[in-house]
Amino acid sequence: MSEHPAERRRFKRIAFDAKTELSQGEYIWPVKLIDLSLKGLLIERPEPWLGDKSKDFLVDIHLSDDVDIEMDVQLAHEEKGQLGFVCRHISLESIQRLRRLIELNLADEAELERELGALIEI
Repeated sequence: MSEHPAERRRFKRIAFDAKTELSQGEYIWPVKLIDLSLKGLLIERPEPWLGDKSKDFLVDIHLSDDVDIEMDVQLAHEEKGQLGFVCRHISLESIQRLRRLIELNLADEAELERELGALIEI
């Protein structure tokens, strides 16, 4: 019997609404961010969707006028009008911002430390 994806997930997702752009090559899509974690994010699929799933994407989450989280991501799944991405690369500055954002939303420092430890194991 296989596990439900939510039961396998090691990274807590937080619902978060921020101006977000997804890009690949010459394409730039403004997208609706559904949730994010230390390892990736979920968005609503933009229309028209012309992304090449075999190539990486760049996601830019605008937290404020001069504060962003940028990640190189890969499409992991597409279903029910949503796209799930896994983070392939993130700068130290962006991971610090993402960590703080998740820390504020989890309200459980021990859980955050467990997730950071799992991230390092990958």
